[in-house]
Amino acid sequence: MRKAIILLGLFGLLAAMQLMAEDKSIITVKSGETSNGVVILTVHQTATSQVAESFMLHCNKGMADCKVLEPGTYVMVRLPKNWGMYDCACIDLYASTADPASGEKLGEYCLVEK
Repeated sequence: MRKAIILLGLFGLLAAMQLMAEDKSIITVKSGETSNGVVILTVHQTATSQVAESFMLHCNKGMADCKVLEPGTYVMVRLPKNWGMYDCACIDLYASTADPASGEKLGEYCLVEK
């Protein structure tokens, strides 16, 4: 009986980890600006060789993880639903050479589809 409970606990833990899995992708920040206390990054992501997606990332200036980043390539991690400091689809950005599991987060933003 005790082994069955332990196995069920392990399966539950694995299922929870799968739900919390991060969606990582490489993006290019094209520009960044501040407007009325909101930091706005214009971003381009190449989903495939033929399809590209452009969107914006917003955050509130003055928040701890809100920065205008220089144009360049970054790793974007989409956080699970209801995670993060904003009431939207939250993402974290990391340096292109960083491992999101152990690297320093450069900022947290709200994803805004164009």
